Amino acid sequence: MLKTLSCCLVSKKYSMMSLFTYIYVKKLQVTALCIIIFFAWGCKGDDEKKVVTPEKIIYKVDTSKAEHKVAQKPPIINITDTIAVKQIVLYMKDSARSSERIGLKLDNIYNKVLADLIKKNNLTKTGARMAWFKNSSAPFFFEAGIPVNKKPAKLPKNVLVKNIGGDSAVVAHFYGPYELTYEGYGALREWLKDNKKRASGAPYEIYIGEPIDSKGKPADPYRVQTDIVFPHH
Repeated sequence: MLKTLSCCLVSKKYSMMSLFTYIYVKKLQVTALCIIIFFAWGCKGDDEKKVVTPEKIIYKVDTSKAEHKVAQKPPIINITDTIAVKQIVLYMKDSARSSERIGLKLDNIYNKVLADLIKKNNLTKTGARMAWFKNSSAPFFFEAGIPVNKKPAKLPKNVLVKNIGGDSAVVAHFYGPYELTYEGYGALREWLKDNKKRASGAPYEIYIGEPIDSKGKPADPYRVQTDIVFPHH
């Protein structure tokens, strides 16, 4: 009887031990499975991070090169070596993020700000509108001015004055679409090289002709004159 009870207790003891062992093993299996899933998910995340391509940053650029290709005929460029006319110029500094914005900015400077200043100070325009461009790609930095007969007694903070001319200059009398003026600059650089001359100041443009005719329509660009001036010595 005692032997039988002892056997039963031993059997239960081993059964309990087996149960605990079984539970412990299962617990280990579950833990191991969780660890595997965790690392697998982490690896997947790393893989996904490697596959993701950063968003491409697109910078806006001037489209003038594309526009050059659609010109139907080359511009007319006549080059003369001369002495630049001495002038007093009222001008403003500005910038534009694209070539299309330059026209809007110039129109505001010439026909509003400077026009109002000239009228207010009883000044007289002595020449055509002009501009100096500091770079050839967007964003564009430039100065735009109008020559006048004298310097006003007082200037707004955003308006400056400069004296130009009186020195040697080679001028390209340019007729054609404005987006092709780069050809005028190229022709002047070649002239300086061929004649062994050096630029002595910043080049500038003088807008002799009007891009809009008397009827308010765009004028024939091959009849509109733009002078490109390279001071030299």
